[in-house]
Order: sequence, then structure tokens, then C-alpha cells
Amino acid sequence: MNLLQEARQIINETDAQMAQLFVKRMQAVQMVAQYKKENNLPIFDPEREEAVIQSGAARVEDETLRGYYVDFLKDTMAISKKYQQDILEKK
Repeated sequence: MNLLQEARQIINETDAQMAQLFVKRMQAVQMVAQYKKENNLPIFDPEREEAVIQSGAARVEDETLRGYYVDFLKDTMAISKKYQQDILEKK
């Protein structure tokens, strides 16, 4: 196996794990949406988002990758908010 094949294998394995974690995260997002609906809370919680970003950034020691991970978190939270909105509009 050459370096490219090895790298692609690692990416494929990582993507499979991330898919499982994505589903798990979105199931939790569904729970959050239900709680927010029952308690008349807004979807957007800027303090929570900032806390998630700060704690997430702290987990990435590589300074070069940290900013990319923050972008990843922001994208993930945008998807989560859209999912919450979809859930709340259906119910």
C-alpha cells in the first residue's frame, strides 16, 4: 500500500466514525429542540455557541488546524440550528 492509499483508508475509516457521531449529535439536537419548544426558548443561544467554540478550540493543540476546527464547529452548529428549525416547524 502506498502513502496515498494509506491516507485514503484513514480518511474512509474516519468518515465512517464521523457519520456515526453525526447521527448521535443530531439525536441530541432533536432533544434540545424539544426542550426549547417546551420552554419557549430561542434556537440561537450565542453564549452556548461561544462556549462550544472555545472548548472545542482548546481541544486542538495544532495551531494550524485550530482555526479549521473552529470553522468545522461553526458549520456543524449551523446545521444543528437548521435541523432544530425544521423540527420546530413540523410540530
